[in-house]
Amino acid sequence: YIAAIGPKNTALAAEIADGWIPTSFAARHFSTFQASLNEGFAKAGGGKSLKNFDVCASVPVVLGDDVQACRDACKPRIALYVGGMGAKEKNFYHDLVARYGYEEAADKIQDLYLAGKRKEAIAAVPDALVDDMCLCGPKERIRDQFQVWKAHPITTLNLREPTVDVLRLMAE
Repeated sequence: YIAAIGPKNTALAAEIADGWIPTSFAARHFSTFQASLNEGFAKAGGGKSLKNFDVCASVPVVLGDDVQACRDACKPRIALYVGGMGAKEKNFYHDLVARYGYEEAADKIQDLYLAGKRKEAIAAVPDALVDDMCLCGPKERIRDQFQVWKAHPITTLNLREPTVDVLRLMAE
């Protein structure tokens, strides 16, 4: 397995590995990775494709009645990765979120985070981005959100920091 989110490393994962671990993954934006995966599969040859390749995506799941509170629980980690990982000129998580269509938000989060304004950076994480990358809220909402994840070729789902209730819900 190779953990990768950049286009070249994602292609490399598809070429030489049995599986791929995309971090900061958003199932709704799976198409962001499709060209890189196809490039790697083509280099590998032998009929390698998503049909015989493990996509091991991670998803934070925060169960609770207050959707906004659940989203807010996910925002510090997203802000850290988008805003504080790597240099301003090269942050793979910032670049990924920009490819997801959140370029303006990614720039704002990064500027605030690097300026030492972490609370403001966390507040700048859009709810829509959290909804793309996380499963948050009551059981019914998580079940609805999960349909997007099920519609894509994810073969292994890694639940980030699950509670017993989350494990039960996801098993259902």
